[in-house]
Amino acid sequence: MELVALMLEREVEAYLRKAVQAAGGQAYKWRSPTGGVADRVVCLPGGVTWFVEIKTAGGRLSSLQIIFGKTMARLEQNYAVLWSSEDVDQWLSENIKIGNFK
Repeated sequence: MELVALMLEREVEAYLRKAVQAAGGQAYKWRSPTGGVADRVVCLPGGVTWFVEIKTAGGRLSSLQIIFGKTMARLEQNYAVLWSSEDVDQWLSENIKIGNFK
């Protein structure tokens, strides 16, 4: 049986920050005075902004985080929950086209 090392939330968050910077963007840490707001506000080249919640395998979204996600969907805002470095890579590949930003 193969053991898979799970990344801590702070490790996924650090990975996100470095990957976004490598793609030419910025991932700002956000500490809202109200609960449930996404961990990071990610600004990508081309004027694209995302609210990104970071979790790890086995983690769960709180009720307030679920409400925030639904509110972002209703407002047609970019919102993502990323659970691993693989999720970060996939999310970036879907949202950034090198040399031709959305």
